[in-house]
Amino acid sequence: MRERFLWLVVTATVFVMASMLWAQGARADVSGVWTFSVESAAGTSTPTVTFKQDGEKLTGHYSSQLMGEVELTGTIKGQVIDFIVSADVQGTKIDLRYSGTVEGKDSMKGKLSAGEFGDGTFSAKRKQ
Repeated sequence: MRERFLWLVVTATVFVMASMLWAQGARADVSGVWTFSVESAAGTSTPTVTFKQDGEKLTGHYSSQLMGEVELTGTIKGQVIDFIVSADVQGTKIDLRYSGTVEGKDSMKGKLSAGEFGDGTFSAKRKQ
């Protein structure tokens, strides 16, 4: 009976450790330069985004005609990416919230929320 209990404890421990390693390995790496295609009420835009990733934390740079050159902050949890770009455009504060899913290692897609300026969708490809 004791051997059976010990076997169950060892098996459970191995399973938990393997699950933890798999979960860590499943996190996407989005570091680098990406070209976005954004569709919103304001029209179509193609910002360039550079991500720096430290674990689940994202920082980086966002460059577009509307927002100019601004910094970004966000998170990546597994394959789910969320980041915010804030800028002052001609005296108006604009916050863009991107929420999406990384698909493979070189693409992502999702939704954009710009508050009172409307919502939209995006897709992105890693620059090679």
